[in-house]
Amino acid sequence: MARWLIIAGIILIAVGVLMYFAPWLFNWFGRLPGDIRIESERSRIYVPIVSMIILSIVLSVIVSFFRR
Repeated sequence: MARWLIIAGIILIAVGVLMYFAPWLFNWFGRLPGDIRIESERSRIYVPIVSMIILSIVLSVIVSFFRR
């Protein structure tokens, strides 16, 4: 379990560094068709449905790859 937590931490740090130094790589995330965005003068509501579905599929594939 400790090894998986270390690997997950390293991956999160790598993604964080990429998002900090190369934000253009992640501009598409959250702006896909199907993501709900409602903006008015006083409030903003954002529901990234399609982005979370894609993220879930990618993470499922990665986890199943490592389990085998």
